[in-house]
Amino acid sequence: MKKADIPGLILNVNFYRTEKGVEPVRDWLKSLPKEYRKAIGEDVKTVQFGWPVGMPVVRKLEKGLWEIRSIVKDGIARILFTTMPETMILLHGFVKKSKKTPKQELDVARRRMKQMK
Repeated sequence: MKKADIPGLILNVNFYRTEKGVEPVRDWLKSLPKEYRKAIGEDVKTVQFGWPVGMPVVRKLEKGLWEIRSIVKDGIARILFTTMPETMILLHGFVKKSKKTPKQELDVARRRMKQMK
């Protein structure tokens, strides 16, 4: 979906891509059960059409880094993302089972965000 083609669309969505062309978040999503993908997709769409969005769907983690929070059977799926003009870039995804976002998950997103700049 491109913003110019869809009325009401505020943010386009892009997946973070490594230098070798791998899209880790896309691969992670493909590995999840269909009902998880559907819940996460709906929440990503909510952000695309409603940005800026707050809790309970989106939480700001730090400057330039947010998380989409999707309730799934095993816990809460998280997609960490950053924004650029008219675009959200999905940096990292995981299913969180504890209250606090694990440092290693944040570090992955931070590293990928730095590589983009």
